[in-house]
Amino acid sequence: MAKPTPKPNAKKSVGRYVDAESRGRVTRRRPRGQDHSPRWYGALILGLLLLGLLVIIFNYLGVLPGSTSAWWLVGGLAIMFTGFFLATQYK
Repeated sequence: MAKPTPKPNAKKSVGRYVDAESRGRVTRRRPRGQDHSPRWYGALILGLLLLGLLVIIFNYLGVLPGSTSAWWLVGGLAIMFTGFFLATQYK
């Protein structure tokens, strides 16, 4: 049996000696700026969560103007929800 003659510019795409990048098996790294949120983002999340908690606590203590109101509770929960929503986007 005769061996088939190799094609002159045929590149190997599979096999033992083909590097993983040329096969598409390795995900290339992205630049660091695209992987992480800005530094102030984490502080914003914590600030919103704490502010919402303080609004709810001060509402029940009767410190906020207008005495104890359900609207202060709704506002505090909305602030905390915003903090939790931002936390899901944190990288």
